[in-house]
Amino acid sequence: MRSPAVHTTPWEPLAVAALEGVSVRRYTTGQVILDGIDWSLAAGDHWALLGANGAGKTTLLRLLGAVMFPTAGTVTVLGHTLGRVDVRELRAVIGHVSGAQRVPQDATGHTVVLTGATGTVQPLWRKYDRGTRERAHELLAELECKELADRPYGVCSGGQRARLLLARALMSDPALLLLDEPFNALDLPSREDLIDSLRRLAANRPRLTTVTVTHHLEELPPSTSHAALLREGRMQARGPVGETLTGPAMTSCFGRPIEVTRQDGRWLARSGRP
Repeated sequence: MRSPAVHTTPWEPLAVAALEGVSVRRYTTGQVILDGIDWSLAAGDHWALLGANGAGKTTLLRLLGAVMFPTAGTVTVLGHTLGRVDVRELRAVIGHVSGAQRVPQDATGHTVVLTGATGTVQPLWRKYDRGTRERAHELLAELECKELADRPYGVCSGGQRARLLLARALMSDPALLLLDEPFNALDLPSREDLIDSLRRLAANRPRLTTVTVTHHLEELPPSTSHAALLREGRMQARGPVGETLTGPAMTSCFGRPIEVTRQDGRWLARSGRP
């Protein structure tokens, strides 16, 4: 099955993804999950997506990942409008990293990365030629975890697993990479290793667009270029990171006083309450 060609829309020549007037409602209860979202992501953008629990971040990622459809509005990803494209083919060229991904515990690191070529939980050995297997080794080396090639996933640390999942997501050479709380449960050294990996990815792949969902500004790599703030299903603020990750914007988004500071390209947020 041939993956859809990546092309751009005529009204936004640099858009990797675009949402226009997008709303999502739960059919059973009528609950509004997302309401009137307008958002465009350009090639080479690195977005942070923040908001309280229940704000709609995961739903937004599912739309960008072609996993679900909007109730209203238009979602265009890699030049294809949801509802007018075979989403199975589209998903094959979108990278996705989540700690909730199912991975066989006895699979070696190299096997885990290989499955990214077929988008499957279990390996499809007949689908992997020599070039595919070599690419998996190259990605392990690029993410500085080639020593995990023969190690079972189940005995890897949280940080090692995160880098294996990142390598897996890169097997399809995606133009769009979605990271859903990739730092969840990582200790400090593992968090910093993953942040450094994301920083290097941004430097080495200038056309790659990423969206990272996180609850903590400290987890954002210095390569973060833009930020979007969600509150109760609505886009509270979006734009260049320096204009969006501010104390007033974060205070408005989370409904409590928040102070934001930045040092050496990294952010820190804390409650402004005494």
